[in-house]
Amino acid sequence: MVLPGSSVTLAARWQVTVELGHFALILAFLCALVQCTIPLIGTQRGWVSWMRVVAPASFAQFILTALSFAALTNAFIQSDFSVSLVATNSHSAKPLLYKLSGVWGNHEGSMLLWVLVLSLFSCLVAVFGRQLPVHLKSLTLAVQAAVSSAFFAFILFTSNPFERRFPVPFEGAGLNPLLQDPGLAFHPPFLYMGYVGLSVSFSFAVAALLRGRVDAAWARWVRPWTLASWVFLTIGIALGSWWAYYELGWGGWWFWDPVENASFMPWLFATALLHSATVTEKREALRNWTLLLAILAFSFSLLGTFLVRSGIITSVHTFASDPGRGIFILAILLVFSGGALCLYGWRGASMVPSGAFAAVSRETALIANNLLLAVAAIVVFLGTFWPLAAELIFGRTLSVGPPFFNIAVTPFLAALAAILPIGAALPWKRGAITVVLWRMRMALAASLLSGVAVLIYQSGGPVVGWLGMAIAVWLAGGVLIDFWQRVAPRRQELGVTLRRVIGLPGSEWGKALAHGGLAITIAGISAITAWETEVIRTSNPGDHYQISGQYGLRFERADTVAGPNYRAQQAEFTLLADGEPVAQLFPERRFYPASGMTTTEAAIDMGFLRDVYVVIGDPQPSGVTVKAYVKPLANWIWLGAIVMSLGGLVSLTDRRYRLAAGQRRTSFVPAQG
Repeated sequence: MVLPGSSVTLAARWQVTVELGHFALILAFLCALVQCTIPLIGTQRGWVSWMRVVAPASFAQFILTALSFAALTNAFIQSDFSVSLVATNSHSAKPLLYKLSGVWGNHEGSMLLWVLVLSLFSCLVAVFGRQLPVHLKSLTLAVQAAVSSAFFAFILFTSNPFERRFPVPFEGAGLNPLLQDPGLAFHPPFLYMGYVGLSVSFSFAVAALLRGRVDAAWARWVRPWTLASWVFLTIGIALGSWWAYYELGWGGWWFWDPVENASFMPWLFATALLHSATVTEKREALRNWTLLLAILAFSFSLLGTFLVRSGIITSVHTFASDPGRGIFILAILLVFSGGALCLYGWRGASMVPSGAFAAVSRETALIANNLLLAVAAIVVFLGTFWPLAAELIFGRTLSVGPPFFNIAVTPFLAALAAILPIGAALPWKRGAITVVLWRMRMALAASLLSGVAVLIYQSGGPVVGWLGMAIAVWLAGGVLIDFWQRVAPRRQELGVTLRRVIGLPGSEWGKALAHGGLAITIAGISAITAWETEVIRTSNPGDHYQISGQYGLRFERADTVAGPNYRAQQAEFTLLADGEPVAQLFPERRFYPASGMTTTEAAIDMGFLRDVYVVIGDPQPSGVTVKAYVKPLANWIWLGAIVMSLGGLVSLTDRRYRLAAGQRRTSFVPAQG
């Protein structure tokens, strides 16, 4: 007899929950197939009632996928080791946060998170797209459902997260210790919101190509979805960079790892798409280019998924190494990206451009912006995949590392930042470069002075130091001057200026914040690249030594401490500034018995103008290996990313984005031919 509330009864309930989660996933797959096929038939036949199936189908798909994800999450929380995924990636002694992050800290669970986000965006389009023309809405959500169907099939046939294990192990293997970190707990959800959010822009582009109609109203619908995805992607990349900085123990913030590049490439294309869609909305120009960027942005998101899960690269970021799964994802990439590009080749040429503009205008500046971003993305792509292609085709092993990317990509991004203030200040259609430069004379003077001052201070030194700081000051000064010109273009009373500030559209505030955030990030990158100092030595308790002109370390002690699910060798250092104690630092080497892995935990004294960064290595006969760094303006890198993301969020509050495109009575422009 089983008593109510007994452990056996609870285990049985958990198992039923897991089976219900699997069943809900199958039903979500069927809903996606319905959402994909019925509206397409309705669009072809002109049956409005069939087209309207997309909304309820998208709601049902999201609810069922959320139930499935909740069931898997519950299995991790309850440590249900009868589920193979839980047994492989969790442990009963793990803190709750890492049990939750364990849901997506593996291949199968991360793919379930992927389709959850994909179904969420479909649901949001259905909710906020009520004023969309019914044909456009039907086609857009049908394309979304087609993408969902492919990934549901991928999960159910190759990566079932609810697969059982027998016999049931008494304890799980635990999550990769490198992933047991708050930064990595939130990094994948934000990154997926960015990756998957770009599917909406992709779906709008494919729907427009199927209809043969693109205009300002279409661009207005694409921009907020692209902007939201860009914000999530920016936050996700920043979280990943921050995690690598303080968790991996090598002291860097970006290593041009293939998986880092896989997130950076769609970010570059999404940034270009945001600016290109602005031209299409304002001037109904660059229609073909905007369509192409919408396709490429999501295609490179799919490419990143292929990189992470195909097994063709080895990285701490990768989830799977099964070539069979990689081939399945490659097929998805070829079908959707290849199909969309073929459709673009067939219908794109018929999108007749309009909105003529002069060579000196904001439109031209945005074209230059797009070209620089696109070329930078292509260079990153070539540098990432060329070693793989060389090994596959020529049998040669090549290494393309940070020096290549720093030399090949930095000039394009530096040029982009240099022209940005001028482009933002130019008027639409026609402008005068001399007028803009005269307005920007104070920013230009400040930039030149700062560059010369840094050059003198560092006595020559790396070019990236003085040039990067000069560009950062130029960009920040340009943002301030452009903002002031918009709120106070002439001498006026303070009250009038304040009213203009309050009444400034959210998109203008967002633009200023985003460009200002970029200036902050450039300053941080330039400073940490040019002026970082490093000291590596073997040390023992009682030792004292300098790590820079101002800062020194005193080794106090070394102990063994116990954590929730690890043991650690912990050292204590006193940070000295001009001989006076300012902070205590506790770097660690942690050992996780469940996985048998050892990790490095850096100790960082963070400051607004510098970080002092200390890590310890394995004990040696002569002492403990200690690496200490002084990193100037390190936190400005992520502060700038936060400000950029905030700018995107503020832009989303713009009233124009809250108005439905259908309310503007703007007719779509039919394709010619």
